[in-house]
Amino acid sequence: MTDNPGVPPPPQDPFWRRALPVATRVGVILLVIGLTVGIYLLRDQAKWLASLGYVGIFALSILANATIILPAPGVAFVFGLGAVYNPMLVAVAAGVGAAIGELSGYLAGYSGNIVLQNRARIQPLIPWMKKYGPWTILVLGFIPNPIFDLAGIVAGMLKMPVWKFLIFCMIGKILKMLLFAYAGSLSIPWLRPE
Repeated sequence: MTDNPGVPPPPQDPFWRRALPVATRVGVILLVIGLTVGIYLLRDQAKWLASLGYVGIFALSILANATIILPAPGVAFVFGLGAVYNPMLVAVAAGVGAAIGELSGYLAGYSGNIVLQNRARIQPLIPWMKKYGPWTILVLGFIPNPIFDLAGIVAGMLKMPVWKFLIFCMIGKILKMLLFAYAGSLSIPWLRPE
């Protein structure tokens, strides 16, 4: 019964409207998990991608960074290919690809924030991300570390604009790849016997 007999009760949303956000979150999480497992299983095909030049480096970098938590050999290939190709172009191709690949973690956080909010591993990153946001992404993108995936998840969970995440991630990743590409271009020829 309503308190006002002349006022009809408010309409309820149909079931599909209430279920769609949950189904979307579950779907994105399953997609990210499937992508991560697939990339990990296909990691041996990376040599073929590297032989395609800058386009291959770009694709390899997307694949290497699209994995969540599982390690992939992205920077090792950048190091080696820096001696084969122009290190600056290797770094740009790899950095842009890495930033695009990191969207998998961002999307996992953006879509699955209900599942991820209580995880103890991401709790320390939340205050940093709230206070420094994009700068945290840039610094963690630059420093080789295993927690960048968690930072991407937190950025998505906190609904950082995707363009801001991509730009600051790209800057950090390109700078990191520059170091690895130039290190490879300077050291690998030096190590070769004459």
